[in-house]
Amino acid sequence: MSVTEKFDLTGKVALVTGCKRGIGRAMAVALGQAGADIIGVSATLEKSGSEIEKEITAFGRKFSAYKCDFSDKKALMDFANEVLSQHPKIDILVNNAGTIKRAPAAEHSDEFWDEVIEVNLSAQFRLTREIGRSMLERGSGKIIFTASLLTFQGGITVPGYAASKGGIGQLTKALANEWAGSGINVNAIAPGYVETDNTQALQDDEKRFNSILERIPADRWGRPEDFMGPVVFLASDASDYVHGTILTVDGGWMGR
Repeated sequence: MSVTEKFDLTGKVALVTGCKRGIGRAMAVALGQAGADIIGVSATLEKSGSEIEKEITAFGRKFSAYKCDFSDKKALMDFANEVLSQHPKIDILVNNAGTIKRAPAAEHSDEFWDEVIEVNLSAQFRLTREIGRSMLERGSGKIIFTASLLTFQGGITVPGYAASKGGIGQLTKALANEWAGSGINVNAIAPGYVETDNTQALQDDEKRFNSILERIPADRWGRPEDFMGPVVFLASDASDYVHGTILTVDGGWMGR
């Protein structure tokens, strides 16, 4: 098989959570460009006529839209059952849905903590368990989590987010340890500081924005399109011997 053929996702079906905007949208578009049909889900995704649907179908790929509140355990399980009944063969799962709540630890409410842990960690595990079970039956699959720099670092005023993303790093390795021998690759992508809705508060704080920028060797913040190549690599045959890896896409931040 040639290198080009290894990256070809024609005939594959990819489920991308949190696909409406930002990194998730760029990932879904990249997988569609590589040949995969896309199942998209987010809390506010339109059932039809969304911008992401138009972009995916323009490539000649199929797009199926679902709406799900990942902070609601019952809604998440209902979605998992529905999507598997309608799409029994999901080849690629991209766990990108997430949220962030900013408050100093002494003021970080139980509501903040519970919502962030549920959306960013518990829901990710439950969905992966359900879809992973069908992958185990087939003996193949690619699972990609969205981790964070806070998988490695503590951050400031985001204790719930840091805890959830630290957990994603460990979950990636735990699942890889169990499933690698069954033909399933479980890996994660850890974005650096990227110009998205989640980092808008930092972008609006000129002092914080510039202090972060000064540490990035690439001399710029990341953009959603920076994740298109990495996600296709981890979703394709090119990564068949890559297991339990957290791939940093951070402009060199972690190298400093």
